[in-house]
Amino acid sequence: MPDPARRARGNLSHTIRSKAVTFLTMAGYEWISLTTDYGTFDGFVAACHGSIAKIAPQVRVIDVTHHVPPADVARGAAVLAQTAPHLPPSVHVAVVDPGVGTARRGVVLVTPDGLLVGPDNGLLIWAAEALGGVESAYELTVKEAVSSTFHGRDVFAPAAARLAAGAELSDVGLAIDKDTLVRLPDPVVTVGDGWLEAEVLTVDRFGNVQLAASGDLLRGLGSELMINGTVSAYRGATFADVGPGDLLVFEDSAGHVAIAVNNGRAVVVLSVRPGDLVKLAIRQ
Repeated sequence: MPDPARRARGNLSHTIRSKAVTFLTMAGYEWISLTTDYGTFDGFVAACHGSIAKIAPQVRVIDVTHHVPPADVARGAAVLAQTAPHLPPSVHVAVVDPGVGTARRGVVLVTPDGLLVGPDNGLLIWAAEALGGVESAYELTVKEAVSSTFHGRDVFAPAAARLAAGAELSDVGLAIDKDTLVRLPDPVVTVGDGWLEAEVLTVDRFGNVQLAASGDLLRGLGSELMINGTVSAYRGATFADVGPGDLLVFEDSAGHVAIAVNNGRAVVVLSVRPGDLVKLAIRQ
């Protein structure tokens, strides 16, 4: 028959191991998200997945997008900022990095709702603010030889995997002053009596044009609008609020002012691109 004392010791040992595993899980993250401009025609994304799996095979990966236009840091920043708050607590890796291999820093940003890992080129800041703000920041230290052109695989993904597995922030980098982080210029938003002018922030695959202005600014405008003084549009809540081919101005799912065409592409009708200014005004 089993020795009761030995069985008790075994149960205690199992309990201690279980609590240790629970503590490690709580100290780390169960999820890593990936946002890049790598595309999916090559093996770049798979290599990043592999770097994570080698270090933290238990961590699950969410691919936010890998079709950010090449080197379009602002587009990547906008997509990540609008997506990250809807994900579980995660280590968010973002790589849109035209300065890879230069003196630009690799960083980890600490927020109340997750960590962000990537280049210090402004890509991470908007998402950090959407997750509650930057509490502290660390510059990644690289202790081994890495590719000068693929830091996603060799620097950012491994660092994220170690952090997700429960590593201390001091194990991956040195604390830096968060006020020294690179920021993108704030998008232009100007409001007047019966009008607003805002920078195009993004254009989605449906051709909808998202402006930098927040949706609550539409409350000061009427139901019939002019866009850039030449194009008629209607304010509404959903695409069916206007007829086929008509332009709709609405608050999108990210809380921004957006312009769409029912059964069409607003970006074609307006002939705009990110960074352009669009003016909405009450139709006289």
